[in-house]
Amino acid sequence: MEWPACTDEYEKLVIRMSTPRVVIDNSVFSSATLVKVDSARRHGILLDAVQVLTDLDLSIKKAYISADGKWCMDVFHVTDQNGNKITDESVLKYIEQSLGSIHYGRTNSSNGLTALELTGTDRVGLLSEVFAVLADLQCDVVEAKVWTHNGRIASLIYVKDSSSGSAIEDSQKFNKIELRLRNVLKGDNDIRSAKISVSMAAMHTERRLHQMMFTDRDYERTPILEVTSDSPVVTVQNWAGRGYSVVNVQCKDRTKLLFDVVSNLTDMEYDVFHATINTNDDRAYLEFYIRHKDGTPISSEPERQRVIQCLKAAVERRASEGVRLELCKEDRQGLLAEVMRTFRENGLNVTRAEISTVGNMATNIFYVTDAVGNPADSKIIESVRQKIGLSNLEVKELPLINHQEIQREDEAVGIGGAVLLSIGSLVRRNLYNLGLIKSCS
Repeated sequence: MEWPACTDEYEKLVIRMSTPRVVIDNSVFSSATLVKVDSARRHGILLDAVQVLTDLDLSIKKAYISADGKWCMDVFHVTDQNGNKITDESVLKYIEQSLGSIHYGRTNSSNGLTALELTGTDRVGLLSEVFAVLADLQCDVVEAKVWTHNGRIASLIYVKDSSSGSAIEDSQKFNKIELRLRNVLKGDNDIRSAKISVSMAAMHTERRLHQMMFTDRDYERTPILEVTSDSPVVTVQNWAGRGYSVVNVQCKDRTKLLFDVVSNLTDMEYDVFHATINTNDDRAYLEFYIRHKDGTPISSEPERQRVIQCLKAAVERRASEGVRLELCKEDRQGLLAEVMRTFRENGLNVTRAEISTVGNMATNIFYVTDAVGNPADSKIIESVRQKIGLSNLEVKELPLINHQEIQREDEAVGIGGAVLLSIGSLVRRNLYNLGLIKSCS
């Protein structure tokens, strides 16, 4: 490592001490890559690490988190979306470099686009109206993500000016966009809670969507759909002897589950001191030992109930209700508005959406139900595909999550065996010293 000429020895020592140490090992398991991060502890650093991995669409099959004093160690078992370990050297190098810089925080600079944040009451056809307004105002949608939960909608839309191809800088156009979108969001029954903001800042989209939903208090609202057997089970108990609150989450496993839960714990200003994440077949089991940023555990029953509500909402927001439709078509002005209008005219409601453009191609993902949240009729889906283009709009099945191979390897090697002990001895020693496990062997 080369140092600037002005860096003195003390500064070098501080940098060495505060820079995370990252170890990536592909030799321990045949079906998972082991990623270990030793770093100085600060609020939100676990979220930063998880964010690096999930932004690469990697699946975290298992994780062991431990913090002791001013230092913490995180161990992750990761695979790609097909359940294979990571072998691409460029990806491995990117992971190492990104995790090695998380101590300094992860900032987002301007991406040359205008960001629109929208929250309000969800209804059939709302997105169709939103994108129709943007098309009419000569705004090209470059990227967007839309979540719905408990009858509420949150969307982060990145647009550019159609004529200039760059961010919107005209203050009058800003005002016009805000006014028209606010009227659309309000509809006939959302006069007080509809919100829209326009900014030039780039941000982590999914982290921001969680914050928007949390601020909107979606967790307090009555669910639109009946509770199913797949609903998350969340418990919170205090461990008075150690000054921790113990949070357990059990639910169906899915991509980015750990990110969603840790993101909400961070936004609620809790620090995670120890955690164990396990997946078995299609189920996930997450246990966290948390405290407030000031070092105190959860102090009241209302607070405990609020944590339970918020974590259930965090898991449910990304739940993929409905049929998954993937659109791949040459992009042009107004395309998105036309597609959304076709959905609306056929009574389909979009519960979640991911909009992106790659070169001159629009690559969009939609999850659709009927108007009241039930599975959409297959005949209606085929009719919509005929109108948009059978080759352009395809029905996609959700990928199956398979943990059997990793489970067999854990049974063969042993979680507490010599292999994991060699890479995770600090975790177990800390847990033993704190009384979280009975033996360090």
